[in-house]
This record gives sequence, structure tokens and C-alpha cells, in this order.
Amino acid sequence: MAKVKFDISDEDRKYVNVIINRACALKLVAIDIQSSRMDLIATHANGCPMDFKRMAEADDFNFAHDFCGIANRIDRTTGKLTLCFLPRFARKQNRGSEGTV
Repeated sequence: MAKVKFDISDEDRKYVNVIINRACALKLVAIDIQSSRMDLIATHANGCPMDFKRMAEADDFNFAHDFCGIANRIDRTTGKLTLCFLPRFARKQNRGSEGTV
């Protein structure tokens, strides 16, 4: 089985930290901070590149949709999203992909 990747740019890592801090302030972190951080990074690095800057700047409703959706739909053994979940802040080239992102 392939290993889950966690490679992202320093710029993306900066926005992931902003997103985690905001999710904590909104009380969206259900598991723990490190697991939530890993979920976001794994999503981005394993088939669903995210626009973390847009997500960090989003209104609370859309921010929570993606944050909670990723937490609920990530397969932690592969880093892929399941059940056809596509975050609203997935980079545009992912829109319209078939099946699991």
C-alpha cells in the first residue's frame, strides 16, 4: 500500500496553521489539533490540492463545510477523500473529477 504523503509548501503550511487556529476559535476541532492539521495536509498532498488561502479567508459557513467535510470524509490510510466529497476550496483543476478525489 502506498504511503500517505505530507509534503506541502511553506506558504501552504502557513495557511494550514491559520485554518487550524480559526477552527479552534470556532470550536470545530473534534479530534485534536495535530490530527486536524494532518487531515488538511494529507488532503492537499494526496490528490485534492486545496486553495488554503481562499479557505482561510472564507465566511464561517463555507469554512466549516470544508473543514468538517475533510475531517469526516478523509481516509487516513490513503490521504484521499471518500464518498465523492469535494471541498469548496479545492483548487479549480480538481472540479469535475470522477469518483474519489
